[in-house]
Amino acid sequence: MARLRAPGGCPWDREQTFDTIKPYTLEETYEVLDAIDRRDWAEVAEELGDLLLQAVFYAQMAAEQGLFQIGDSLDAINEKLIRRHPHVFGEETAESAGDVKRIWGEIKAAEKKDRGRDDAALLDSVPRAMPALVEAQQIASRAAGVGFDWETADQVIEKLDEELAEFAEARRQASLPEVENEIGDLLFVLVNLARFVKVDPEQALRKTNAKFRGRFGHIERELAARGKRLQDAGIAEMEELWQQAKLRQR
Repeated sequence: MARLRAPGGCPWDREQTFDTIKPYTLEETYEVLDAIDRRDWAEVAEELGDLLLQAVFYAQMAAEQGLFQIGDSLDAINEKLIRRHPHVFGEETAESAGDVKRIWGEIKAAEKKDRGRDDAALLDSVPRAMPALVEAQQIASRAAGVGFDWETADQVIEKLDEELAEFAEARRQASLPEVENEIGDLLFVLVNLARFVKVDPEQALRKTNAKFRGRFGHIERELAARGKRLQDAGIAEMEELWQQAKLRQR
């Protein structure tokens, strides 16, 4: 990367900045997730290399500006892992994953205090630039960590029913802003329900998206075999093929 960014190197690489590289970082992250979902381990290895390149790219640009070196990033994560795992590298004990999360949270809070940031708002550390589903997951977890939470999944389901009723009322009033608002509330409650049943909502939705792609692709292929386009088929025929695809996926 130093060679690519140096005078006489690659014109494209030399033009890049922290801001121009950000979209590629997000893209490469999702390509890693996609390869993992497909259990394509050779591609996972390749995509991890692409993701690592993003870190190297940022560090090289930082080094050129005298901000930090890649070694500083590696030192920082090594020190953090040791500091936040005193039950492995120190004298603490942790018998369960819950104990580990408690210790991690306590140490993280102490770190913020040491940096003079203990008065920062709890949710300020959750980036607004995250995908909305991941952001909802993060802020709900942070709030739950200080006791702002339901006690059972059944209570979350009751809240979901309440939000569904409010959504129906917004539709009845034909108020688009309120419909949008209530859809957001429904999604947020579903994220919390996923948290209670220990399901990652982002991964759950990704799997459903993949499932839909597969079934819809089957519809498209079968219609093509019958000499039809999607636009020429009726909903009854497409539903028949959808059910066929559903049986094949089981």
